[in-house]
Amino acid sequence: MSERPTPAEYLVIARGQWDKTISPEQIQDAIDQFYAWLDRLVNEGKMRRGQRLTYEGKTVMRQNVITDGPFGESKEVIGGYWFILANNLDEAAQIASGNPCLDCGMFFEIRPINPLLATPENTRQS
Repeated sequence: MSERPTPAEYLVIARGQWDKTISPEQIQDAIDQFYAWLDRLVNEGKMRRGQRLTYEGKTVMRQNVITDGPFGESKEVIGGYWFILANNLDEAAQIASGNPCLDCGMFFEIRPINPLLATPENTRQS
């Protein structure tokens, strides 16, 4: 009897802004659909909850430079994050593609979580 491999964990970062051509009611409908979609996938063991993020924040850079705003040079909004449990990145992307907010201006960055401690050998250098 072969055991199914343990799924890997993927971070999903919600980016973008609501489409300005849709009504607040349509946005609320997409949000309601999102939470129903999320609840179903959490119950199926395919996702773990994350959190919404506020618009305020700070960015800390080299030489202790601290600036207002969490987005650095970016003008796009990062609205929140959650986790997908999948066997590979393609499967994680397929799961994320069902998010109802995609039709309203949001998009999602999906990144594998690496459980290893960072070292110079396993960290990308410019």
